Amino acid sequence: MKAVVMTAEGGPEVLSWREIDAPAIATPTQLKVRLCAAGVNPVDTKMRRRGLYFPGPLPAVLGCDGAGVVVETGAAVTHFKPGDAVWFCDGGAGADPGCYAEYKVVEEEVARMKPATFGFVEAAAAPLVLITAWEALFDRARLHAGQSVLIHGGTGGVGHVAIQLAKIAGARIFATVGSAEKAEHARQLGADEVFLYSAGDFVPAVNAWTKGQGVDVALDTIGGEVFRRTLEAVAHYGDLVTLLDPGPDVDWREARNRNLRIGFELMLTPMLRGLPEARRRQGEMLDRCREWCDEGRLKIEVARTLPLAQAAEAHRLIEQGHTRGKIVLEIAA
Repeated sequence: MKAVVMTAEGGPEVLSWREIDAPAIATPTQLKVRLCAAGVNPVDTKMRRRGLYFPGPLPAVLGCDGAGVVVETGAAVTHFKPGDAVWFCDGGAGADPGCYAEYKVVEEEVARMKPATFGFVEAAAAPLVLITAWEALFDRARLHAGQSVLIHGGTGGVGHVAIQLAKIAGARIFATVGSAEKAEHARQLGADEVFLYSAGDFVPAVNAWTKGQGVDVALDTIGGEVFRRTLEAVAHYGDLVTLLDPGPDVDWREARNRNLRIGFELMLTPMLRGLPEARRRQGEMLDRCREWCDEGRLKIEVARTLPLAQAAEAHRLIEQGHTRGKIVLEIAA
């Protein structure tokens, strides 16, 4: 089969278009999927630059997000049959090949039926960001109706989903974005208040919006100085969840004085640490999100699609920043 493989650590040029062996079902509970599209995520570019989570011989196939059609099932599979359209987040971290390929083998508990209203491109763009936003807001921060939430990078991959999930939950939303165009888009997604980074420090604006109290929940998708400043924008006894490593130079005094609960979100943990129950729980999240997608309450923004062979260009676009929504690789039948 055709695939894009990572041949070394480095820039996008280490991604090579090659012919490799197709995967085969190895256990009775696995499915073989003909991939129609693969999502591209920032974590893919980080592994390409810094190395895989599971060190091992290269080349390796990247790509956690996939969507396609079941072509074969193991003897113990009960929920799927050939011809079913599925979406999932699986592999691509080194130990198990990812989705930058024509075929992928996944465990039945990981795959889920894709939304009927989504094409394969939208479906492939969705799983990682849906699960990330869900776990950050609902599992880590325990967001619920009536609370206020600050979402940084409100039109990015995770951010644009987080706004919609927070709106479904009945929260009031303050989003930060990088341009007037993105601000309008964030409002369309459901943000009640939007702040442009170019306007200066967001902390006074957040505190004014909350009448000096700070937000109940904050989701940091950017890191660095944005994370550090956010400590002063969260209410006492509030929650701040970050997708990134805050680094060694954070002054935690204000967080302690406010009794903040600091959470970290890495949706790959169940795959990296072999936690089957957590993986099943993530599948249940996709099932619920599928219902909201088919009801028109949850949409996935696809910024651009490229052929699979142009995965290196997709990585370049992500690393340039400023992308609104997701980039997806289409895979020809």
